[in-house]
Amino acid sequence: MREQRRRREGNRWWHRFRRGRGPRGEVTPDLDDPGLTVVAESFAVGEADSAALARASAWSPGRPAVLRHHLLLPADRVPEATALLAPDGWDVREAGREGDRIRVHALRADRLDALLCARERARMAGLAQRLGGDALGWDALQPPG
Repeated sequence: MREQRRRREGNRWWHRFRRGRGPRGEVTPDLDDPGLTVVAESFAVGEADSAALARASAWSPGRPAVLRHHLLLPADRVPEATALLAPDGWDVREAGREGDRIRVHALRADRLDALLCARERARMAGLAQRLGGDALGWDALQPPG
């Protein structure tokens, strides 16, 4: 019973956040905003996410950002990846082909910190492995200013 209540409350918070306002009233970035620029990234397997954020001079920690994971998946597994990620607010988009695989971006607006980046990187790596693909890395985008 407690778990169901916690899940419902979490969903309410997430839907409020996804509608354009976070829990603190800040406006969340639009995933399709052409003004978004890459402010942090990590494509090295051995690099800690905290190190990637520490070297990101353009990243504004106090503002929400778009976290974008880069995945390389077999074409027939992309719908499954979309179905698995959608309930948690991830928007999955095809970004190109590389042979018989499809490069996919999983995007979500969030307030970034090292723990969130590490947790989601591990989740994407596990998902990609289960689906016969690879998790290439992530980057974060924020609007200027």
